[in-house]
Amino acid sequence: MNTNKKFLRTQYRQLRAELSVDEIEDMSMAIASNLPKIPIWQSQYFHVFLPILALREVNTEHILHVLAGRDREVVISRSDFLTRQMHHYLLTDNTKIKVSEFGIPEPVNGLSVPSETIDVVIVPLLVYDTKGNRVGYGKGFYDQFLASCRNDVIKVGVSFFEPEHEIEGILNTDIRLNYCITPQKIYEF
Repeated sequence: MNTNKKFLRTQYRQLRAELSVDEIEDMSMAIASNLPKIPIWQSQYFHVFLPILALREVNTEHILHVLAGRDREVVISRSDFLTRQMHHYLLTDNTKIKVSEFGIPEPVNGLSVPSETIDVVIVPLLVYDTKGNRVGYGKGFYDQFLASCRNDVIKVGVSFFEPEHEIEGILNTDIRLNYCITPQKIYEF
């Protein structure tokens, strides 16, 4: 079985493409219902990605509802593809969201939040392994962002699928997850 990053990236994009809209919605709700089971509720600032619908990502709207119900601050980002940096903003009732040319829903404006303020990051991924290594789309946005956070930031991946045993080709700059939530289970690393 091929477990290098490039092969797995292609394989898991295909697996996600085969999911129906209803399956994605049901599994996204199950993931959100598992979120309260992990010990992160002493935290106040939660960074959440907004899903790229064309790539069939986990619908984080359900996670946003969980966080709102617990009166937590939600931070979302805008990506700069020239610098490969993310700029973070507090999500409020006044935040305007626009889909970028890359299909990413992003804040148009808002109150800037430094990455050091963030306590928990909900991390998008394509595939992960039993050690907490993750593979995204290969642009490095999240590795760079996570490297700018505090050392104690809690990194929570979300996935429709179970982990691979091990991913080959992990780099020193690849930052591991603390948890990954699937519809059926929570993995702690």
